[in-house]
Amino acid sequence: MGTPDFAKVCFESLLTTDNEIVGVITQPDKPKGRGYTLMPPPVKVSALEHNIPVYQPATLKDDAFATLLNELSPELIAVVAFGKILPKNVLDYPKYGCINVHGSLLPKYRGAAPIQRAIIDGEKTTGITTMYMEEGLDTGDMIEMYEIAIRDDDNFETMHDKLADLGAYALLSTIKVIESGNVKRYKQDDSKSTYAKKIEKEDCLVDFTKSASDIHNQIRGTSPFPLSFAFLNGKMIKLVSSFLTEKKSEKAPGTVVSLEKGNIYVATGDGVIGIDGVLPEGKGRMKSADFINGRKIAEGDVFTSVK
Repeated sequence: MGTPDFAKVCFESLLTTDNEIVGVITQPDKPKGRGYTLMPPPVKVSALEHNIPVYQPATLKDDAFATLLNELSPELIAVVAFGKILPKNVLDYPKYGCINVHGSLLPKYRGAAPIQRAIIDGEKTTGITTMYMEEGLDTGDMIEMYEIAIRDDDNFETMHDKLADLGAYALLSTIKVIESGNVKRYKQDDSKSTYAKKIEKEDCLVDFTKSASDIHNQIRGTSPFPLSFAFLNGKMIKLVSSFLTEKKSEKAPGTVVSLEKGNIYVATGDGVIGIDGVLPEGKGRMKSADFINGRKIAEGDVFTSVK
């Protein structure tokens, strides 16, 4: 059971094993782009390429899905970024349970956006946890855990890809442990849990009175999408990439203090941040140097949080 690219990587790792994959459950196709063309989830595309039956139920709670479950008769259900809560009858069905691959070091960052939230919060490490699923949100007993560093130049995209590969490894390792009959369960310490809620638009609005490091973490935690943003000369500008500097400034936070070497240097609450990639309103992504060369910005301009 899985939907996006993160789940696709894990699914394709299962294809390298001797396990029989009796079916793939994924979300319904969704309209995308200006033409609202129905697009299949990445897991569906991969499954069909490998001749694995695909099912896209609108709900898991009706008799139709219960019937499908009986027909497929899975001994183990692997769930990766599926996007729906599994009801109790599904959780209880497989002989060896339902296991989940989660992109954090549980019990920290339970929920929908663990990778992005860890970067935004300035965490230095994250990882993959495999666990048995229960009715709570990411609260089940843990099986295996793998840690990985978050580098200063990592963003959501790079960490997503690293964790997808690590998740695929962890999934195969966990299945082997379950098959061996020697699986151990580790209770989560609920007192140490944190919740990684879905990224909303308000999470992307940049407040330049914050520290440079906080703004940098926000920008890289939301890149390449949905992207952090601010307003410049009355127009929204999304911030694709940034870097920390040793520069200092007495200018008000948000003020463009320099445009040297093709970068946009902006005063923050405690220093100066460098911005080297932008997405101007109505344009495509570009290097800051191209934006500067187009004379769309000048020293003394001010980034604001309101239009």
